[in-house]
Amino acid sequence: METLLFEKDASPGVAVLTLNRPEVLNALNTAMWRELWALLRELAYDTTLACLVIQGAGPRAFSAGGDLKERNGMSDADWAAQHQLIEDVLLQIRDFPRPVIAAMHGIAHGGGIELALMCDFIIGDDTCDIALPEVKRGFLPGGGGLQNLTRAIGVRKTKQMLFSGARVHARQAHEWGVLNECVAAGMHLPRALELAREIARAAPMAIRTAKVALQQGADCDFRSGYALDLAFHNLLVRSEDRIEGIRAFNEKREPKWTQR
Repeated sequence: METLLFEKDASPGVAVLTLNRPEVLNALNTAMWRELWALLRELAYDTTLACLVIQGAGPRAFSAGGDLKERNGMSDADWAAQHQLIEDVLLQIRDFPRPVIAAMHGIAHGGGIELALMCDFIIGDDTCDIALPEVKRGFLPGGGGLQNLTRAIGVRKTKQMLFSGARVHARQAHEWGVLNECVAAGMHLPRALELAREIARAAPMAIRTAKVALQQGADCDFRSGYALDLAFHNLLVRSEDRIEGIRAFNEKREPKWTQR
């Protein structure tokens, strides 16, 4: 691929996707969005994949956001066509059938932090530099950043970030709830992979249904969300993997999942 790297980890079920334009701080251009769309669509059907980690190449950035040099002079029609592709990719990440972890370092501005926020959670290091600077360019974030940030840190802090376009650094981002964990510089990927490997040990059907229940349940009232929890619970209780999981626990061994 021209703008991405993809590599399977030595541990079964774990893979790393790298945004690979370090010379421009991994700015997201049309070619990258197209490659992301194609790769994520293919990976969604890969039943051997248990967890996907997304990182940025190079020492300086996760992603600086949309490639404004490419966008300079774009017609309204070209901008709209590109943005439809962006929306499709970001929702692919949010709705990906397995967990997606953002391993973040350095600059994550605009579309960069929006992409990370579409992941299930973010592991960042001490170098993280996060911002939504779109208001300083005359428009608003269009990659779900407002909705995801509000859900993560609340309306008031989101307003502070958005209205000022201010840069929020790692420790503050962790305190506010943007980052799940803030680790020492350079340890973002090792920690994300450690978590991914733990996820890969769990029952795949349980992880997939938990992701759906959590995401959909968070957007509805408690009783509707609880009904979804119970529907999945009752489905999994009747599965072969539930029987195997209980048996493996009692036999003090690792379970062998069949996804049935």
